[in-house]
Amino acid sequence: QVQLVESGGGLVQAGGSLRLSCAASGRTFSVYAMGWFRQAPGKEREFVAAITWSTAMTYYADSVKGRFTISRDNAKNTVYVQMISLKPEDTAVYYCAASSILSRRRNDYDYWGQGTQVTVTS
Repeated sequence: QVQLVESGGGLVQAGGSLRLSCAASGRTFSVYAMGWFRQAPGKEREFVAAITWSTAMTYYADSVKGRFTISRDNAKNTVYVQMISLKPEDTAVYYCAASSILSRRRNDYDYWGQGTQVTVTS
């Protein structure tokens, strides 16, 4: 099992920034990539960004390219997403997830955190 704990969510004005963190523990050696997803009220959970532990190869959703940056700290088993120029449409619960492959597909992720709320006001 892999445990994931997100932190860093909050309330921010449009144009502001936030950094989310996701700390992984447990059988982390089985994890190849980490991803961030988000789910707004009444919408499906959608892909945001992903990164591999070993080479830091990254994927981004088109909606966040140029505004969000995913990174990882292998020594701390922690993944981050730095979010700038936030928009009201970025409001959602943000989830961290772990996978054995680098993927944009929700179903490829085996472990999930509990989520952290990000609210962007206009």
